[in-house]
Amino acid sequence: MDVLGAPITPDSDAFLGALLEGLSVGVVACDAAGRVAFVNRAMREVQGFPPDGPVPENYAESAEQVLAGADLRPMPWAQTPLMRALRGEHIVAEDVVIRCPGQPVRVFACTAQPIYDAANRVLGAVAIAHEVTALRRAERFRACHLAVEQVLKRAATVRAAAPGVLRAVSVTLGWPCAELFLIDEAAGCGLRSVGHWDSSGAEPDGFFGHVPHLGEGITGRVWESGRAIWVPDIGADQSLRTPYERERVEICIRRGIRTILAVPVHDGTTLLGVLTCYAGAQERHEDLLTVLMDGVAAQIGVFVALRRAEELARQLARAQSDFVDLVGHEMRTPLTSITANATILAEESAGMDDDGRQMARTIARNAATLQRIADALLDLAGIDGGHLTLERRRVDLTALVTDAIAAACRTGRCEAVSADLPPRLELPADPARLRQVLDDLLANAIKYSPPGAPISVVLRADATTAELSIADCGIGTPEAERERVFDRFFRGSNVRHQGTHGSGLGLSLARAIVHLHGGTIRLTGNHPTGTVVRVTLPRC
Repeated sequence: MDVLGAPITPDSDAFLGALLEGLSVGVVACDAAGRVAFVNRAMREVQGFPPDGPVPENYAESAEQVLAGADLRPMPWAQTPLMRALRGEHIVAEDVVIRCPGQPVRVFACTAQPIYDAANRVLGAVAIAHEVTALRRAERFRACHLAVEQVLKRAATVRAAAPGVLRAVSVTLGWPCAELFLIDEAAGCGLRSVGHWDSSGAEPDGFFGHVPHLGEGITGRVWESGRAIWVPDIGADQSLRTPYERERVEICIRRGIRTILAVPVHDGTTLLGVLTCYAGAQERHEDLLTVLMDGVAAQIGVFVALRRAEELARQLARAQSDFVDLVGHEMRTPLTSITANATILAEESAGMDDDGRQMARTIARNAATLQRIADALLDLAGIDGGHLTLERRRVDLTALVTDAIAAACRTGRCEAVSADLPPRLELPADPARLRQVLDDLLANAIKYSPPGAPISVVLRADATTAELSIADCGIGTPEAERERVFDRFFRGSNVRHQGTHGSGLGLSLARAIVHLHGGTIRLTGNHPTGTVVRVTLPRC
């Protein structure tokens, strides 16, 4: 009888059988007693039965050995979609996993329903299985990418991240082992293992932690070529012939490893390492797996590159700090002696000729310049180390700015300075440190302005904030460099090209002192030319 209960003739029975055998999806049917009556060629191939002939008598028992649910737990025959359909259920696209020994795991979406006759009596049941292995694997890889991303976000180092990343990859693939190798620049650019994942439970046998050889073995060949390598059957691969390669092959075979996929870990065009994964059964979908693993390797590559850049930045910062501290301390003592003696020599130069007096003044002037640089270096070192503290008290900022302008005018270069200041403006500050900032900012405005060019100093305040602006009509600062000029030792490109001397420390120290006061400092352009320096300070 067919599913509608109409009689089936020999001709129609043969036609139906041929139709079902020709389907690419698996079909299995049972009678009312639950005996499997029909299994098409596609289903026989999946479960490892001969393609032709009667249904094996032990079909149910044999199928039970390879069937599992979506959670990979063994599936009793009574819980298969076919048997549930026989009990009256209608199953729609439910995942069933088939795990045949020596074969890759495959996933099928199964649909099953009972077969009724015209009197609504159950004649049996039929189940149809459509393979969705590639689709489910792609879905798992999306989850894998998200899991890898979360692991990398939480990890501080590559070694800390490696076990979690490799676990996510191994679980997604359903493969027992994975290992991550990175190029160790400190050890002469050799490739070294930074972590592995092993779900096999095997005893340590030299499988993990080996040192790859450039150009030898699967990992070594990826290291040399920078391209992914897929080996479907490691035991049958005839290209692995060197003693080192044969040793690695034997270790893999003892482990039950059959398939290997190794992909490069890149940062742009720079090879950072190799990600190598191992399977116990021959795998399919080589192209899909390689693309998906390349995506994971790219995530690792970005993480490694960022961490190395951060470490390099820390090393550079430490080196710069050590340099500043060393130079500052080593310069201060001899400079103090040179400056004191040069000043005495310049003041007592009555018995010298003109050349002698000029040399004495030059020595004193340049020694004073070096002394200021040494002091700035030590101040910056003190700020970096947290040793420089402010001696705050109530300060009249108006008086402080007025004194700084008067001192700058003694250089003979500020005849065009105009000041717009309130009668009095008090705020909590360290007057010596704040005066240091004012002197540097006014000196810069004078240094980089033509003689006689106007310089404007304006001080404004509201209930919570005071703002000081110093505007000049000098050479200005390129807009792209206005933030960088506060970096230590950086000098604007237009300044360097004009040959103006300077240490590149003044604005860096000014910003550090302003920040210690809880304020901000920034540069803006002054139309049509020049720079405006704006300093804001809290009033409480």
